[in-house]
Amino acid sequence: MKLGRLVLAAALALAAPGVAGADEPHGCAAFRWPLDRERAALGAAEKPVVANGGALRYEAASTLKLAPFADAALPHPPERAPKAPGSYAGHFTLAAPAKPGLYKVTIAANGWIDVVDNGAFLHPKAFSGVLDCEGARKSVKFDLPGRALDLQLSGVTAPDIAVIVTAAE
Repeated sequence: MKLGRLVLAAALALAAPGVAGADEPHGCAAFRWPLDRERAALGAAEKPVVANGGALRYEAASTLKLAPFADAALPHPPERAPKAPGSYAGHFTLAAPAKPGLYKVTIAANGWIDVVDNGAFLHPKAFSGVLDCEGARKSVKFDLPGRALDLQLSGVTAPDIAVIVTAAE
């Protein structure tokens, strides 16, 4: 009888991770915060195109034109070196936000996001990323001060990427 209980307990223990995994969110639902508005904006066909070195607007998605990493002339080396050889990068200015506070930088494809304040990297307050969500790949929350900033993207595998900067809920 003890052997039967032991076998049953082992079988239940092995089955439990699969059952727990079935309840885990997948796709866009796996993001740690809602991104419906950002995904819709990033997926819109008509977005302004911003060249490397250009200015971004808050609350509006843009398509950023990047340069090969070696030619991107980033004002600051990225906090993390690109993993993929032949990747793209770019730098963009963000005006002072209307109200300092928590903002999300959301990108539609894989890449590294740096926000730079007077030469110093702002460290993320939170990160969320998923591989299987159409329209959004990564969203990072930063506490933005009330002054102009630099946004740098690197490690991007394509010469352009959609991005949006929005106030966090």
